[in-house]
Amino acid sequence: MHKVWLLFDPRRTLVALFTFLFVLALLIHFILLSTDRFNWLEGPKAPKTAISLQIVTPTPA
Repeated sequence: MHKVWLLFDPRRTLVALFTFLFVLALLIHFILLSTDRFNWLEGPKAPKTAISLQIVTPTPA
């Protein structure tokens, strides 16, 4: 295993790894926040109710 670290600089490799994992975690959290089921900040949205329109036909007088 020590020969792997001879190929890569450990400091740059770990910084790159932690940066990638942090960006991945942010991406996953924003994807979850955009869904209705997993949005823990706003909660589930109320279901939209259907608007019913009633057409009244005029009756002859």
